[in-house]
Amino acid sequence: MKFLQSPAVRVGLSISIATGLYGVSFGALSVTSGLDFWQTMALSLLLFSGGSQFAFIGVVAGGGSGVAAMGAATLLGMRNGIYGMQINALLRPRGWLRFAAAHVTIDESTATSTGQTDPIEQSRGFWTAGLGIFVLWNLFTAVGALAGAALGDPKQWGLDGAAVAAFLGLLWPRLKGREPVAIAVVCALATVLAVPFVPAGVPILVAAVVAAGIGWLSHGRSDEGLEPDVDPYAAHHPAHPSSRPSSRPSGDTP
Repeated sequence: MKFLQSPAVRVGLSISIATGLYGVSFGALSVTSGLDFWQTMALSLLLFSGGSQFAFIGVVAGGGSGVAAMGAATLLGMRNGIYGMQINALLRPRGWLRFAAAHVTIDESTATSTGQTDPIEQSRGFWTAGLGIFVLWNLFTAVGALAGAALGDPKQWGLDGAAVAAFLGLLWPRLKGREPVAIAVVCALATVLAVPFVPAGVPILVAAVVAAGIGWLSHGRSDEGLEPDVDPYAAHHPAHPSSRPSSRPSGDTP
């Protein structure tokens, strides 16, 4: 019971439920985009990165090649590697735990962990959010895939564009400043201009290259980090440094 009273565990569980439920959308959109049940489950079990998964099925639904879909998913998943370096330094997992930690290092588990100052709470938050989301995301992916398979032709229900809409739904709440909005507009324009000249699925890669180029040339705020926007532990740690305004990792999932 003491474990369940941990603030990091409570935040991790709440995030797990909220994020896991969204797996229904991915499962339904995946099978209506042309993947079968087992291909859909393989994406959630092995890739396990919401943004990358939606990008993959978005390219497939648009008629893109497997290479283009993999490229889009990889570009979006690269941020998890950056999170992994911080989590490795923060928690220092050993042995087989390093592989497990790498697999569940996503936006939500990283944010939950880095939002704490106590090392024990950091570990509890990471594992609770990471494992909780993994279990629920895959469970509800299966539910969504089974429901989606019963729908038939996705165009009948307007689901042929739903993958793009879902991805935009993940992106929109993250556009909180003028620079992110400007980058999103430029990338959208680059995508539209590229559509008539390149194969399906490639425009999203063009947009990714444009965004990477802008990010490489621009300079963000010096105080930006991986802390959440709102400190969920303020009542327990009033002096926590994350009470200052900061940026939260962009959202998956997922």
